[in-house]
Amino acid sequence: MAETTATPATSTVTELLFLHAQTSLHPGSGTALGVVDLPIQRERHTQWPIIPGSSLKGILRDAYRRRGNDDDWITAFGPETADADKHAGALSLTDARILAFPVRSLRGVFAWVTCKAVLTRLQRDLKLVPSKSNSLILPQSWPDKDKALCQQSAPLLVDGNKLVLEEFEFERTGDAKEVACWVSHRAVDDKATKELLNSHLVVLHDDDFTHFVRHATEIVARIGLDPEKKTVREGALFYQECLPPETLFYSLVFANDSRKQGCKKKAPEIMSYLQNNLPPVIQIGGDETTGKGLCAVKLSNKKGGVQ
Repeated sequence: MAETTATPATSTVTELLFLHAQTSLHPGSGTALGVVDLPIQRERHTQWPIIPGSSLKGILRDAYRRRGNDDDWITAFGPETADADKHAGALSLTDARILAFPVRSLRGVFAWVTCKAVLTRLQRDLKLVPSKSNSLILPQSWPDKDKALCQQSAPLLVDGNKLVLEEFEFERTGDAKEVACWVSHRAVDDKATKELLNSHLVVLHDDDFTHFVRHATEIVARIGLDPEKKTVREGALFYQECLPPETLFYSLVFANDSRKQGCKKKAPEIMSYLQNNLPPVIQIGGDETTGKGLCAVKLSNKKGGVQ
């Protein structure tokens, strides 16, 4: 009978990584055949925007390579491509999923909208984060189509219990205080943004939310000029889709024991390295030279938040 070699057990530490867009964001999906030449990436089954985990990990990898010790970032993110066969990195990231989407409001400037499907998926993902402080209390009842949940004192309300988002009117049927409090305390660090999230978060029906994330993105016309004639070069007009500033995403981050030979760092140490060296802002997606894609980042275990 052939002998079997036992594989040492490894530990895993999981946290949420929040992304808050400070400028327009273009996580591109390549060229499309429709009216929009450069659309954003979306989930196939929901058509909700996403940021691929591979892109997010690559951006963080580059940021840590610039900031930290060579051995540390290689242990966390893995070696360069030429040495990829030596070992895998200790960190894994999921695709960044939409948490709240900014929509123009008749009053209060804009609202962050979310929905039952987003929040129940978040609650399911939180089961992978072993911290009681991360538990999310969902509303006892959910809004029907053309209805909404928001704070009774929200500056978004018109005539007492109406909201007008884009060209659509919604009737307030309850509040989502617990959800707004949870998001504001964990997703952002900025004090003013925390207060704004508390009063401007709105829970909609799934279909209403999906309409906004499909059709309320920014469509920007881009051109290329002939340097001599100062006119548009032939074929140089194209349309690009971007997510608006203030969009909120979250990703699950998994830290494992080091896989690098000779390195004995455990998962908690890897997660601490990620936390202690996390840059306050990273740049995601295309057109970084034009200022697009600036996102504030925060781990759910960051000191100063609600623990």
